[in-house]
Amino acid sequence: MLALGLVLNTLGIGLFCWLIFALAVYALPFFVALSVGMSAFRDGAGVFGALLIGIVSGALTLAAGQLALAVSRSLTLRVAIATVFALPAAIAGYHLVFALSQIGVPSLAWREAFACAGAACIAGTAWARLTLPARTRPSESAGVVENTPRPVLTAATHER
Repeated sequence: MLALGLVLNTLGIGLFCWLIFALAVYALPFFVALSVGMSAFRDGAGVFGALLIGIVSGALTLAAGQLALAVSRSLTLRVAIATVFALPAAIAGYHLVFALSQIGVPSLAWREAFACAGAACIAGTAWARLTLPARTRPSESAGVVENTPRPVLTAATHER
């Protein structure tokens, strides 16, 4: 029973870490959606209206960021956009690692060190995912047919 618990804890922590790094790019749209939704709720939009406004604003933020990265040819502008997306990921990463380090690290100095390292790793992951160009696989070349399929040999072809 103890071995099963250790294995499941390890898998759970691994899944949680994968989820953190996979969702790091979406920290800015989430922060925008949350801020706009809370502001709309405070101004009297109601629960459903605030939720709808928040989701739309987060989706527009993500779409605008992706469009700006896709359209811009300037490396400086692409780095600036990626930095704007990576800063909220760094903040979220800092707070997440700091909260998780409170479970097993008694020293405040070590908690801060782990939190800063976690923030740097998560922000670096978000920044790299946004700035590294997507590579085209050879099978997805732009309409060029390299390996055309050959017809299947039938029994009649073998007899000749």
